[in-house]
Amino acid sequence: MKAFVVDKYKKKAPLRLAEMPDPHVGPNDVLVRIEATAINLLDSKVRDGEFKLFLPYRPPFILGHDLAGTILRVGANVRQFKAGDEVFARPRDQRVGTFAEMIAIDAADLALKPASLSMEQAASIPLVGLTAWQALVEVGKVKPGQKVFIQAGSGGVGTFAIQLAKHLGATVATTTSAANAELVKSLGADLVIDYKTQDFEQVLSGYDLVLNSQDAKTLAKSVNVLKPGGKLISISGPPDVPFAKSLRLNLFLRFVMRMLSRGILKKARSRGVDYSFLFMRAEGQQMREIAKLIDAGAILPVVDKVFPFAQTPDALVYVENGRAKGKVVVGVSK
Repeated sequence: MKAFVVDKYKKKAPLRLAEMPDPHVGPNDVLVRIEATAINLLDSKVRDGEFKLFLPYRPPFILGHDLAGTILRVGANVRQFKAGDEVFARPRDQRVGTFAEMIAIDAADLALKPASLSMEQAASIPLVGLTAWQALVEVGKVKPGQKVFIQAGSGGVGTFAIQLAKHLGATVATTTSAANAELVKSLGADLVIDYKTQDFEQVLSGYDLVLNSQDAKTLAKSVNVLKPGGKLISISGPPDVPFAKSLRLNLFLRFVMRMLSRGILKKARSRGVDYSFLFMRAEGQQMREIAKLIDAGAILPVVDKVFPFAQTPDALVYVENGRAKGKVVVGVSK
């Protein structure tokens, strides 16, 4: 099969189109012909080696964390899917690789594709959908009437999280540029802050939850807009000890993460708020819940641009430049 591979960990390392062996299908696996995938900044970070201490891949490896496609074959133990089913998923860590024509994926990570979406639209959902779901539903436990601040509202996670927070009954504030203000309002944002001309720390107060996706300075400022008992959930770091324990990392790496998160934890405690780092995980059951919301019309995909498979490296550069509205998709079958 054809796939785009990374030959070594290196910042801005080029992707190389290569002929790779067809995936091995285990008894609990499903072989999927990938019709579409999507680009995430996580792909850049993995390629650059930012996570190789706790998420190592052996080069050459295939990037890609989103897929929509058609099942070609199922493993001996798989009963819930069959050949011909249209599915979407975020493969679990250590088994990613959706910048390719095929992938073998654990059946527990899959869900049937929302009937209302095209393959390209469906491929835009898994990583950002699971990130928002795990932040707002699983960890944040957002309730009707609460106030939620979602940073970077016009980005991939932001466009999904705004809609999910509104579905959960929250009042939603977000940051974006003036050019994207109407987009985020159309998704349900109640208060839109122009990050170029306004300081959200001066505008917001008494919030129940902040979903942070920006740098360390923005993270520190986010503590100040939360009310006592509020929750600060960061998907951009720093990682903390509970995260290290969840991966069963060794004592040295747990110590490293304790040191990395010490500053923000101290600041959060001083304000009486809770800090947690979220590194989303594959979860087929949550994907099924997300699919229901999409088919019910509660959440719409936001796709900025669709690239053909041959232009996957260009799509990655486009996302790295930070100008995408919503998600950037690659049509693998095109």
